[in-house]
Amino acid sequence: MKKIIALTLALVLTLGLVACGNSAPAPTEAAKAPETTEAPAAEKAPEAAADAGVEITLWTYPVGKWGDQATVEQLMADFKAETGISVKVEFLSYKDGDDKINTAITAKQAPDLVLEGPERLVANWGAKGYMVDMSDLLDDTDKAEILPAPLAACTSKDGKLFEYPVVMTAHCMAVNLTAFKDAGADQYLDLDTHTWTTENYFKAIEALEAKFGGTVTTVFCGGQGGDQGTRALINNLYGGTFTDADHSKYTWDDEANIKAITALHDTKGVDFDAAIAGGDEIKLFYQGVLKMANCWNIQQQLDPNQAGTGAGKTVTGDEIVCMAFPTESGDPDLQGGIWGFGIFDNGDQAKIDAAKKFVKYFADSEHTVDTVKTSSFFPVRSAAEGTDLSTVWNGNETMEQYQVLMPYLGDYYQVTNGWAQARTSWWNMLQKVGEGQDVTESVAQFVAEANAAAQG
Repeated sequence: MKKIIALTLALVLTLGLVACGNSAPAPTEAAKAPETTEAPAAEKAPEAAADAGVEITLWTYPVGKWGDQATVEQLMADFKAETGISVKVEFLSYKDGDDKINTAITAKQAPDLVLEGPERLVANWGAKGYMVDMSDLLDDTDKAEILPAPLAACTSKDGKLFEYPVVMTAHCMAVNLTAFKDAGADQYLDLDTHTWTTENYFKAIEALEAKFGGTVTTVFCGGQGGDQGTRALINNLYGGTFTDADHSKYTWDDEANIKAITALHDTKGVDFDAAIAGGDEIKLFYQGVLKMANCWNIQQQLDPNQAGTGAGKTVTGDEIVCMAFPTESGDPDLQGGIWGFGIFDNGDQAKIDAAKKFVKYFADSEHTVDTVKTSSFFPVRSAAEGTDLSTVWNGNETMEQYQVLMPYLGDYYQVTNGWAQARTSWWNMLQKVGEGQDVTESVAQFVAEANAAAQG
């Protein structure tokens, strides 16, 4: 397993080595404050006396069990015991988390810390001047241990580290292997490489629709949640792209993407569903209603639907297999996810200093092992202050199997200017296609919106 992770860490250098800014999404005034929980008091170590009484806030998106209250409270209690710093935690969802943070920023009540990815911490809030530069937390050893790709994605064009990267993964899709076998569609899967061709993908849909009827898979477009799945599906089918290599403009109006969208729209068993987003699709897949899911990653494979029923099974016991998105070339280009900590600049140096101690504790110390395990993702670094991270997932069969997908990681284009608008334009475009609007017309309209935001 150690060799496998080491190989993975070398291969994921294919991620894009860039980062740039864009506009933060407009705040929603009606956004409600997230639920709050304060970590239970823990006995404070003597060396923590200097920080006694300092309280900071962490707002965390549901990155694995970083969205689980009991798990996070214990981590915060351990942190307080060692440092004397209290942490009040608020749990966000991807449905409205951005709105809540933007509302807090507008009210000058932003959290001290946030756990999420570069598209928010660097390209949104960092670019708008809300985040603290954490470059001082990196020494030469850190730079040697952290993979260049995630480190670059977490750094602004002018060299400011707005996110301290901790974990990463490859987003993928999943299939109900039991249903595939029942329909004779398993012949279209390469279960050794977890890849398949575009031709075989459509053959599988035909076989599954003939066997079970109804909707086999969805192009969900009820919002931006899980949209990395629909982007990757459409881009991979015929070799399309979402942005240019320099991340200066959006390119999903290329002929390959138009061909892919048209093919999906015209295929029986594929539904452009404006009533659901990624999380809803996962639930329907887990329940056996859908036979494929486009919104998937190792977190889902380990515990589908976060139901606690074990790895790789639907609610009825059907076997789930993770797959790369289908391609004509046989060379998939998967979306990567990077997560880490950022610090909001709220003008209180004592809290900024405490937040930096928090980041070092969870992202660059012996405790980083706990951070990684809590996330259910893979470490972005080989070691942390002498602690080897290549053995974190030793003995976990599901994590080992998932490693086959990591070499397929593609460009991290989520830091392109205008990203917030691009995501909105993307799912709005898919809705229009589902309603029957001409594909070429819809694509042209909405990519123009995204590029206007990128240039603005």
